[in-house]
Amino acid sequence: MVELQIDGKTVQVTEGSVVIQAAEQAGTFIPHFCYHKKLSIAANCRMCLVDIEKAPKPMPACATPVTQGMVVHTKSERAIKAQKSVMEFLLINHPLDCPICDQGGECQLQDLAVGYGGSASRYDEEKRVVFHKDVGPLISMEEMSRCIHCTRCVRFGQEIAGSMELGMSHRGEHSEIETFVGETVDSELSGNMIDICPVGALTSKPFRYQARTWELGRRKSISPHDSTGANLIVQVKNHQVLRVVPYENEEVNECWIADRDRFSYEALSSPDRLTQPMIKQGGQWQTVDWQVALEYIANGVKAIKTEHGASAIGCLASPHSTLEELFLAAKFMHGLGSDNIDSRLRAADFHHDGMVRWLGTSIASLSHLQSAWVIGSNIRKDHPLLALLLRQAVRTGAKVHALGDTTPDWAMSLAQVQVLAHTDWLQAMADVAAVLAERSGLAAPVPGNSQSTAAQAIATSLLSGERKAVLLGNGVAHHAHCAAMLVLANWVGQQTGASVGFLGEAANTVGAQVASAMPLQAGMHAQAMLHSPKLKALFLLNTEPLFDCAQGASALKLLAEKEMLVTLSPFKTNMDFSDVLLPISPFTETAGSFINTEARVQSFHGVVRPLGETRPAWKVLRVLANMLGVAGFDYDSVEQIRGDALPANWLERLNNDCQAPVSQLPAAPTAPVTAGIYHLDGLVRRAPSLQLTADARSGEALHV
Repeated sequence: MVELQIDGKTVQVTEGSVVIQAAEQAGTFIPHFCYHKKLSIAANCRMCLVDIEKAPKPMPACATPVTQGMVVHTKSERAIKAQKSVMEFLLINHPLDCPICDQGGECQLQDLAVGYGGSASRYDEEKRVVFHKDVGPLISMEEMSRCIHCTRCVRFGQEIAGSMELGMSHRGEHSEIETFVGETVDSELSGNMIDICPVGALTSKPFRYQARTWELGRRKSISPHDSTGANLIVQVKNHQVLRVVPYENEEVNECWIADRDRFSYEALSSPDRLTQPMIKQGGQWQTVDWQVALEYIANGVKAIKTEHGASAIGCLASPHSTLEELFLAAKFMHGLGSDNIDSRLRAADFHHDGMVRWLGTSIASLSHLQSAWVIGSNIRKDHPLLALLLRQAVRTGAKVHALGDTTPDWAMSLAQVQVLAHTDWLQAMADVAAVLAERSGLAAPVPGNSQSTAAQAIATSLLSGERKAVLLGNGVAHHAHCAAMLVLANWVGQQTGASVGFLGEAANTVGAQVASAMPLQAGMHAQAMLHSPKLKALFLLNTEPLFDCAQGASALKLLAEKEMLVTLSPFKTNMDFSDVLLPISPFTETAGSFINTEARVQSFHGVVRPLGETRPAWKVLRVLANMLGVAGFDYDSVEQIRGDALPANWLERLNNDCQAPVSQLPAAPTAPVTAGIYHLDGLVRRAPSLQLTADARSGEALHV
C-alpha cells in the first residue's frame, strides 16, 4: 500500500494506482473527460490537471502514479487555473448548440463548463466544422463538431468490444474521429460508445430528438434477452419507453449492455402490438373482450379434455417468459391433469434428470479465467457481455480454445480453433477425454484418439492453472447428442478441476428449469407436441413456432390442424394457425423475475402501464385456471407466486450432471437449430433499428 495526502486527507491505495483513483477513494472529485475506470489511460483531455508538491507544473491525475508521501492539491490556485485554461481550450471550437443537443442535461462538458468555463470566449476566429458521418442505424455522428477528442469511443472498441471500428485521423484541429474508409460501426456492443461519450458527439439514432433527459422517468429493470441478465435503466415519458441504458452491476454486466438490450424497446411501440383479445371466426379475426375470449378457451378446453383426455392438452412456453409465468403455466397444465409442457423449444435431445443446468461458476469469474474450452457457441453474438468478460481474460493471458462448425470471429485471440461438422463434436470431446485418461491412468469413458494434436493442446491447457472452465453453448444445448456431450464435459471437468456449465440460451433458461417447465414424467416434449396428432389443444406462451422451435416450419401445417390453439403474446403473431390471441404484457409492463445463467434471481417491476387491454400473463393464467376449476390459483401478486416457484431447496438442484448413457458414440445427429442474433425473441425481431444492422442482414447463426 502507498500512503499519500489529497487536499489534506490521508489516503492509502494499492501500489500502481494513479492520483485520480486515489482521489475517488478519498471522495474527492477531479474534473475529467478522457479518463474512464474501465478503459486504458490516454491523458488526452488534460482536464484532470492537479497541483502536486515538488512537481514543476500541474500534472494529469489520470496518468500520474501515486508515490509514498505524495502531497496533492486539487483545489489550489495553480490547479484551478490549469483546469480553467484547459476548459477554455476545449470550448474554443465547441458549437453553442446545447438547446438542441440530446446530451443536454447529462453532458459532462456542460456540467464542468459551469464551474470551470468563462462567461465569454477570447477566441474570435471561425469555429471548425466537422462533417457528419453515417455509421449505421444505431449511432448518430451528425454533430461531430462537438467532439473533444477524448478517444473514449476508440479505446472502447479496441479494449472492450475487441474491434477498433473508430479511430482518429489527421492532426491538430483537423483531427476527426471516424470509421475506416466509410465503414459502419457493427459491434454488438456499439451502443456503449453513446454512454461513454462525455459530450453530444455520439448519440442514439433511435432516440434522437425524442425527449429531453430531464423529462424522462428512470426505472430499474432486467434484460429479457440473453442469459446474462443485464441490469437496465428504462427511461419513460408519458407511459412510453423512449430509451434504455445500463444500470451498473459489477457482478453481472459491469457498466455495459448489449445493443439488443439497448434498442429492442422500439418493438414495444410496434404496429404489431396486440392490444385486445382476438378470436378467429369463419377464418376471420374478430376483436372481443376478455370475458368472451376466456370463456371461449375454457369451454374449448373442457370439451377437448372430456373427449380426448387431459393428455391431449399441452403448452409451449418461451424461456424468455418470467419465472412466475413459467411456474403458473406448468402448474396450470398439471392442474388440468397434463404433463405436456416444455420450454426447451430449440432442443433436439430431451434427456434430463431434473437437475438445473447453469453456468457452473459466477459470471464475474469469467474475466479471471486462465483457460477455457468453449464448445458450440458463437459467444460474441450469443452472449456479448459474457464474451466481453472472456475477452478481458484473454488480454491478461488466458488461453481460450473453441470448438464449432465455422471459424469464429470473437474479436479476441484464440489459442486454438477446431472447425468441425456438428456430427464430429462429440468425437472431438471424446478425444480430449482420451488424452486425460491416458495421462491419469484411468479408463476413458468412451473410445477416443489420444494422439490428436488438438485434443492434447486442450487437455494440457485445462490441466494448467487454477481457474478454468468448460463452457457449453447454444449449439450443444440444441444438439441431438446434448446429454452425451454434457456427460463427457463433466468427466473432463472432474479430471481437470474445471467448472462445467451451459452459457444459457435465453433470459430465463435457468428459471424455466427451476419452475419445472418441462415434462419430467410421462408428458410430451416440445418436438412431440408440435408433431403429435394426439395433441388437440396447445397453448403458446410468448412462443412463435416458426422462429422459436426446432423444425418449427415443418410443424406449421400440423399446428393448423389442432382443434384449439391459443397464443399468449404481446404481438399479433401465429395468426395463420391460432384460434385465439390473448394480449399479454412484455417485460416493461409487468412484474416478474429472471434467473440468469449464474443462477442469480433478479426481480423487476413494470415501468409503464399495460398498452390497451394488455394484461400480465400470470393474471391471465390465474383467471383461466379459476374458470376451469384448477385449485391453488388464488394468487394476488407476483411475490406470492415467486415464493412458491422458489422452494427452499431450489439452489441444491444446481447441477450440470446428466444420467444419459454415453458408453458408445451415438449415430450422427441432425444439425442444431440456429437463429440470428437479432431474431432470438419477439422483441428484437420487431425492433426496426436492430433489423437494419449488419448482423441482422447477414443472419449470422447463433450457435456456431
